[in-house]
Amino acid sequence: MKFTDGYWCVKKEMTPLYAVEYADSRRNGDELTLYVPGKHITNRGDCLNLGMLTIRLSSPMEDVIKVSISHFDGTAYKGPFAEIKNTAPHVSIEEDEEFITYQSGDTKAVIDKRPNSWGIRFLDGDRELTNTGFRNMANIVNNQTGRCYTVEALAIDVDESIYGLGERFTPFVKNGQVVEMWNEDGGTASEIAYKNIPFYITNKGYGVLLDNEGDASYEIASEKVERIQFSVEGQRLDYYVINGKTPKGTIEKYTDLTGKPALPPAWSFGLWLTTSFTTNYDEETTSSFIQGMADREIPLHVFHFDCYWMEAYEWCNFTWDPKTFPDPEGMLKRYHDRGLKICVWINPYIGQKSPLFQEGMEHGYLLKKTNGDVWQTDMWQAGMGLVDFTNPDAAAWYQGKLKTLLDMGVDCFKTDFGERIPVKDIAYYDGSDPVKMHNYYTYLYNQAVFELLERERGEGEAVLFARSATVGGQKFPAHWGGDCSASYPSMAETLRSGLSLACAGFGFWSHDISGFENTAPADVYKRWCQFGLLSSHSRLHGSSSYRVPWLFDEEACDVLRKFVKLKCSLMPYLYRQAVISHEKGTPMMRPMFVEFPQERTCEMLDKQYMLGDSLLAVPIFKESGEVEYYVPEGKWFNLLTNQVVEGGKWHKETYDYFHMPLLVRPNTILAVGQNDTRPDYDYADGVTLYLSCFEEGKEAETEVTDLQGRTVLKVRAVREGDVIRVHTEGRDEKVRVQVLGDEKLAVEMV
Repeated sequence: MKFTDGYWCVKKEMTPLYAVEYADSRRNGDELTLYVPGKHITNRGDCLNLGMLTIRLSSPMEDVIKVSISHFDGTAYKGPFAEIKNTAPHVSIEEDEEFITYQSGDTKAVIDKRPNSWGIRFLDGDRELTNTGFRNMANIVNNQTGRCYTVEALAIDVDESIYGLGERFTPFVKNGQVVEMWNEDGGTASEIAYKNIPFYITNKGYGVLLDNEGDASYEIASEKVERIQFSVEGQRLDYYVINGKTPKGTIEKYTDLTGKPALPPAWSFGLWLTTSFTTNYDEETTSSFIQGMADREIPLHVFHFDCYWMEAYEWCNFTWDPKTFPDPEGMLKRYHDRGLKICVWINPYIGQKSPLFQEGMEHGYLLKKTNGDVWQTDMWQAGMGLVDFTNPDAAAWYQGKLKTLLDMGVDCFKTDFGERIPVKDIAYYDGSDPVKMHNYYTYLYNQAVFELLERERGEGEAVLFARSATVGGQKFPAHWGGDCSASYPSMAETLRSGLSLACAGFGFWSHDISGFENTAPADVYKRWCQFGLLSSHSRLHGSSSYRVPWLFDEEACDVLRKFVKLKCSLMPYLYRQAVISHEKGTPMMRPMFVEFPQERTCEMLDKQYMLGDSLLAVPIFKESGEVEYYVPEGKWFNLLTNQVVEGGKWHKETYDYFHMPLLVRPNTILAVGQNDTRPDYDYADGVTLYLSCFEEGKEAETEVTDLQGRTVLKVRAVREGDVIRVHTEGRDEKVRVQVLGDEKLAVEMV
């Protein structure tokens, strides 16, 4: 939201109360409260008839400083609020005549006490991260509407780039954009997003989390080109300055604060095939898909039933449509016997025709309006209501319906929707602010389903396929990118969105291979298969047509088979990266600038990514097979072409459908398994260690885990002269070793 006309003039309808000058402070334990009037005080009379902002500094965690700005403290400040971990760090507060320094870890907030010089500088040691000052921090009233807003505007440095703010399909670097934090079902071709996360990071290595689940508005080098401004309606605004030193460190620190992703089961990393959305299907149809994949020797691991597994108009009743599926338990057993896991589509809405509507209404489980009526709409399902997850009994009721499906043989759920949440005349069971609940609803929805899966299937076996999210949603993996189109531009915008979401610690992310809307030409299908199988999770899904490869062309079957097998063989490496994501919060799919913050060229790259810390993947977005990509410093090795690729420069090449740039990082150990048909197997048994382009004196380490994420094999390799010495610890099976990039080097097992 914009409040000014240019640099000097405030919009005529706006009356601002800016923080202008430090007046006083108080300390309460580790919290520092500052009082900052709205004008320079020259005499006692200036203290009258004057607004003042109250600013509180606190620290929930080392190197994290929370800033709370309030105008009228007596105004109710209702939740929901994001779950924040507090570790009670050591805080120091020092004061002299001109400054107060509030410090947590190496991170400082330096408050200017000098007359008419209000400002706070946020420092990492002596290095300035950002600041607030003249005409930045404010409370602003719109005189025409009577609405009040609290505003902050933090400095953007020369050459500083802003990233993140959720899964955004707009340009990857957010400078110059206006971003609204409002979850909506808008597809992937607009500024609307399913997953709005009010957290950004910058290439300077710090991030800022706005602690508000409402409709926050960002002006990113737009209203004020030197500032990133964020505003919320109301009398208070809270934000955290998070200093992880580097972009990767800040993502990890952010997930320390808001939660680490759970570790998904290994089987979920295989290939998922769905019925698609509005297609006609029954057991004969789905079985033909499954058999067709087997006949073509394409490994398949999860089969998903989209919404029409239930009867039309009754979403959700959580009951198999008896006309289409007369024997669901028998069918699920038959599919389990073929080695498949089963996923079914759900959403948090209850259509009026569903038998559950009356049950939910009678027990008070459905969201109500302020007059006591059940809130209903005809949009999506006729007369549908919404489960009120702020009511613990409603959440348990919903979980009970899903448990029946789990007992029947369902393994996981696609938690679709969660964005169309009303705000007008709404009364939640727990009294939550309806505006803030609009975005936060998805947290409670996915949490209820995920916790049921953990309870019934066991920790480490729970996985979702979720579309909407907010702060903390990364704890309930995995997420997919929403409704993309069957085209190269949509494939590219899908990747951009995943990389933006990764900046908020979403470790596990997927997308609809070949696009959801329309039907892709065979060319796009094959290129998207490459990209999809080099994502953390891989799903074939569409809208009105099936996505089995033989409907495109026979070569599509060959391409899909190759890349499914490739992913399965890479699982010793990929699952270790999944464990890292779970333990540290580092996403599996990483923007280039996160992994290579020292290389300026990487700051703008959004059509390539790191898959874990050792693989560089470059999808191809042209029918010609042409691709242009940047390789960081060093000698890299293309795993698919067996060629050494020189780093520190751009490359322009052409690839067929069976190849692409998939580069192994220099001086790393890539663990590759012997099984190329399943994602869940004994990773250490017969593992091959690829030693990539080792330089003199360089060393590397890696680990191989079991299916629970526990380390069973540790490996360290050191190059000394023309010999690479490989040390192993753990499992006593003989490992295979292969040198990449310089076959003249000898290997010595120690």
